[in-house]
Amino acid sequence: MGPGMGEMGAEVADDAIVTGQIILGLKTLRDHFGCSLHEALNVYVARYEVLRRERPADFTRSHEEYWTNFCS
Repeated sequence: MGPGMGEMGAEVADDAIVTGQIILGLKTLRDHFGCSLHEALNVYVARYEVLRRERPADFTRSHEEYWTNFCS
């Protein structure tokens, strides 16, 4: 992960993450951090895991359903 990337600042994509808008979330993170797609995906997954723990009721799909049809 690039300098300054990680948990801090990743909340800019929270709405997209919670609603399952993976592509929008990745674009938001790339725009915010100025990072590669691979780096954005790493940040996205880390933030997804935090939100699953801290805000489970906000998700409308199970973990398995969330990632269905997404290949990275």
